[in-house]
Amino acid sequence: MGTVEAAVAAPDAEEAPPLWLRLAPGIFLLLWSGGFPVGKVGIGYTGPMTFLSVRYALVLVVLAPLLLALRPPLPRGDQLRHLLVVGVLVQGLYFGLGYAALSLGVSAGTAALIASLQPILTALLAPLLTGDRIERRAWVGLGLGFAGAAVVIVAKSGVGEATAFGIAAAIGALLAITAGTFYEKRFGIRQHPVPANLVQHGVALAAFLPIAWLTEGFALRPSLPLAASLAYLVVGNSLVAVGLLLAMVRRGAVARVTALFFLVPPMSALLAWALLGEAVPPVAWLGFALAALGVALAVGVLPKRRASGG
Repeated sequence: MGTVEAAVAAPDAEEAPPLWLRLAPGIFLLLWSGGFPVGKVGIGYTGPMTFLSVRYALVLVVLAPLLLALRPPLPRGDQLRHLLVVGVLVQGLYFGLGYAALSLGVSAGTAALIASLQPILTALLAPLLTGDRIERRAWVGLGLGFAGAAVVIVAKSGVGEATAFGIAAAIGALLAITAGTFYEKRFGIRQHPVPANLVQHGVALAAFLPIAWLTEGFALRPSLPLAASLAYLVVGNSLVAVGLLLAMVRRGAVARVTALFFLVPPMSALLAWALLGEAVPPVAWLGFALAALGVALAVGVLPKRRASGG
């Protein structure tokens, strides 16, 4: 997860964006939102740690030839150490706890909603590092965001099998990706994406392999759904979705990219309903709306979008 420069050159206003860039937001939203329900399909055939181990091993298999072909500069010293830390926090703890939450009965939509609160925590914890004053709007956003999460969790508790440990694991995943975000912002150095991803997926794989062996016996049931879920997550999430995200950010669509994440929880809930038959009570949609509004208020996306004309 290399650092992306905040200041990017805006595309020429006279130049029409290419077709792929116009389609990129919708494709990214679909691929990224599908990660939660597709991941839940995969862990139906193996344990979460085994599933992640296989997923990360396949990512390394895909990226290794690219490393040999492109021969980018390799990270060393502090660069390597910082990549390893972010890899442990994001690829390790975030996904490890997130998949553990799914295996403990947390629905895909609820897991996506809890993860979507990360921008709120980032916006509210940032002043501890920068000394900036927290605006009243940010506190309102925090309240709305957590209220929305609570509505969804309570509404779905009657139709799902989520346990307190499952919800705790999902919250732990939220804290892990927030910590990873702050660490990268503080210590991250721009890196070529191929070696950066190899390092981060590699350290996570090294951590998950012994856990998968000791706790799950590395047992899995080969099946078409398992293979399809792995293919989707390796290619669709780890490669295509992340590539589109970076491309959109580099083209100057930062506000629109951030706004896309507000649509991930309801989209994940819809995909989970289609793929897994997960029920979505009507009141849960109110919770999704409250949480999305809360995130928007906390990170100030709504004013930014108005200022940029959409």
